[in-house]
Amino acid sequence: MSRKSWIILTVVVALIAAGGAWYFLDGSGDGAQAASQSGDPITAHDMTMGNPKAKVVFIEYAAPMCPHCARFNADIMPEIKKAYIDTGKVFYVFRIYPIGAPDGVAEKIARCLPRAKYFPFMDQLFRSQQQWDPEYGVQDVRGGLLQQARIAGMSEEQFNACTTDTKEEAVINQVASDGQAKYNIGGTPTIVINGVNSSPGAVPTLEQMRGFLDAALAKS
Repeated sequence: MSRKSWIILTVVVALIAAGGAWYFLDGSGDGAQAASQSGDPITAHDMTMGNPKAKVVFIEYAAPMCPHCARFNADIMPEIKKAYIDTGKVFYVFRIYPIGAPDGVAEKIARCLPRAKYFPFMDQLFRSQQQWDPEYGVQDVRGGLLQQARIAGMSEEQFNACTTDTKEEAVINQVASDGQAKYNIGGTPTIVINGVNSSPGAVPTLEQMRGFLDAALAKS
């Protein structure tokens, strides 16, 4: 899904909170311990999995609304996680690159949950896009996201407080801006391996992902 710009979230959060119709995996790591092979610092804000000392760093820029990201999450990431991340060969970093207003709201909800629930919630969002994503014709996006938050254990009061809190918005936009500047992101998911945008303009297959990671491991 190719979109060059992201939406400043302050306005859209207010619209969603007011009821306006706007339109992976488990575990977490300590990104503060790792230094990317590309010179792209991994910070404590990054959501990560795997061995922070691994010589190969795999960064994924994704959007909860993106159907290509959902398929990547369901069809490719389980095998990559099992073969490369869980075995300590690859350190995985997940970053949100909003393609629409609900992406920023979804990220805010995910970060209001306990850190250990972040990846399970993202997986939940990917698998339930038809229930909340306006790209599937959903009109009550706020209601759809609220239902997903409730499934994850969040009350409506907590949901409202989380989605109207503006502190996270600047960070979300900065992550997207930095990603665009460094990697010329033209769509989601964008796969960055040791500092190289490995699949510009295309979603890699499982075989291609294995090839990218194996090549990086061979060079390390």
